[in-house]
Amino acid sequence: MAIEKKTIRLLLLEDSQNEAERLVSLFRNAGHATRVHRLTSSEDLSEALQQSWDLLIAAPSGENLDPTEAIHTIRRLSKDIPFIQLVAGNDSDDITEALAMGAQDALPQGEDERLVMVANRELANLEERRARRAAEVALREAEKRCQLLLESSVDAIAYVHDGMHIYTNRAYLELFGYEDADELEGMPLIDLIASCDQGNFKEFLKNYRSAEGNAELNCSGIRSDGQDFQANMTFSPATYDGEPCIQLVIRTESGNAELEEKLREISSQDLVTGLFNRNHFLELMDAAAERAVNAGQPASLGYIRVDRYAAILADIGIAGIDLLLTDLANLLRAHFAGDAQLARFGDDVFTVLQPGMTPEQAAPGLSSLLKKVEAHLFDAGGRTIQTTLTIGAAGLNEKTAKAQEVIDRAHRCADELADGNALKLFNPADELAAAANRGNVVAMVQQALENNSFRLLFQPIISLRGDTHEHYEVLLRLLNPQGEEVPPNDFLSAAKESGLAEKIDRWVVLNSVKLLAEHRAKGHSTRLFVHLSSASLQDQTLLPWLSVALKAARLPSDALVLQFSEPDAIAYLKQAKALTQGLAELHCKVALSQFGCALNPFNTLKHLSVDFVKIDGSFSQDLSKPENQEALKTLLTSLHAQAKLTIVPFVESASVLATLWQAGVNYIQGYYLQGPSQSMDYDFSAGEE
Repeated sequence: MAIEKKTIRLLLLEDSQNEAERLVSLFRNAGHATRVHRLTSSEDLSEALQQSWDLLIAAPSGENLDPTEAIHTIRRLSKDIPFIQLVAGNDSDDITEALAMGAQDALPQGEDERLVMVANRELANLEERRARRAAEVALREAEKRCQLLLESSVDAIAYVHDGMHIYTNRAYLELFGYEDADELEGMPLIDLIASCDQGNFKEFLKNYRSAEGNAELNCSGIRSDGQDFQANMTFSPATYDGEPCIQLVIRTESGNAELEEKLREISSQDLVTGLFNRNHFLELMDAAAERAVNAGQPASLGYIRVDRYAAILADIGIAGIDLLLTDLANLLRAHFAGDAQLARFGDDVFTVLQPGMTPEQAAPGLSSLLKKVEAHLFDAGGRTIQTTLTIGAAGLNEKTAKAQEVIDRAHRCADELADGNALKLFNPADELAAAANRGNVVAMVQQALENNSFRLLFQPIISLRGDTHEHYEVLLRLLNPQGEEVPPNDFLSAAKESGLAEKIDRWVVLNSVKLLAEHRAKGHSTRLFVHLSSASLQDQTLLPWLSVALKAARLPSDALVLQFSEPDAIAYLKQAKALTQGLAELHCKVALSQFGCALNPFNTLKHLSVDFVKIDGSFSQDLSKPENQEALKTLLTSLHAQAKLTIVPFVESASVLATLWQAGVNYIQGYYLQGPSQSMDYDFSAGEE
């Protein structure tokens, strides 16, 4: 993919000044204007990461800063910086380890042309991610502005679908005399038209549906109290929540001056403290999130809760607590100078937004606030009250697309400080561990990916026709924090819904390749069947990545059999076809699993370049019945006619072996032979005796 040759901000983790300068010259000769910083220590990295960078290239090792520490720091600070690891020589273990650690790519030191191509690819990917985040923020801002315009409009506006109300603004409700939008939701529009005009209204709507653009109608509306009024209605095509509908704007002869004045009186201040109120602070947070994404300007959110609030309220009453909160608000104003923005976020909660600061930079000031409040004597109507604060802090950065997520993080940090008078900064790893302990399956998956803690099991696939290769299917297992297995369907479904399926696939491939290389080095002629999810079928970067991983491990391409299911192949047939063609060019083997349940399974198969076909498990159930045997034999005959190697799974007893042999099955798999094991230790020679 071609990228615009603009200035790139490059971090180099390279002890040699000469080598660093050579890399800079390499990029400049490739047409990149380059701004570079050479990292010398972990403190230097932390300071550098306060700015925005486009790429980090790391030498195989560093005297004062190890590449592993660097990538962990980048991940901890939620920085989106592509990481390219250079390795000494072409050591497959080093390349695999770097990819597993989280590097976007790893390549031998000195392959300059390849380095530039890899860097161009990662820079293009980075621009796309940044553009996507900016677009998400812009879309939410646009939707929010549209909603605010609708709500604050002095014109009565409604959205109508099939003659029914699906949205009404406040002016519309007031015009017709209703208190709540729920009263109108689902109500036919014609019910709000005076009976004398309903005939004309129906005729107008019938003609409007086939018309283009705006149209107007003058008629009489009827309020909830039965009074009617003259209205000018303007109809125009629109969409609401992604659905096509009609926008209706009503202007009355009397005008809406009074309503307009009311809407202008909406305040952004909390009445008790004079600080911003919750709604206005949420707007400030959205704006800060936009600046963080688009301009790279960080910000820190402090979630400040008053300790023992309920007890103090019970002691001094509402009037007394209002005085205490006012005193506390004044103390907060004096403490947070500059452009810090303060709000009363809830009854006992204040918030502070500090632009241009990370939570780590804001921490000393927040700690100082804790001491200041602890020592302060509050006056509440002649009573002296002492209290403390609990503060949770979280940051807005270039990866912050939703301000509400930051508020939730700071809130959770405050909740975790049970004793009060303390400060806790948000740490992604802590949050992930806490969510996993609460039973959140997605968090368990994320934690397993970050900590490399999935478990791989291997189940043998046995040849009935004398194949000398040893075949195993790779199965993935996940343990919860209590050490118990999470059902595979549960965590794989959660991973798919949360967009983590592709990462899991790559983790499995990388670790399978590494273990397979070790196993084959001991003299085994082994192949591994590795599952791919529907997410990987759609991933156009999988093939080049897979090629790099196989070459790094020095494995023959046919040692890996990539397997995906028939339902996924049907859903993404075009992508599956392209993937199988690409895998064939790499000389990788392909397997199609769960085969035979579609209405016309062979129609799918004719589009795919497939070596192995694993029959759906339903075909191997109850093979004692002649009709089931016949169905299996018919399916196998057709597959063998197309030169496909067939696998029958779920072989649970010896009684079906004769049937499978007579049917011409190539391979079998199941608990009768061996269940999934952590080792590739099946004695394949036993079946040859």
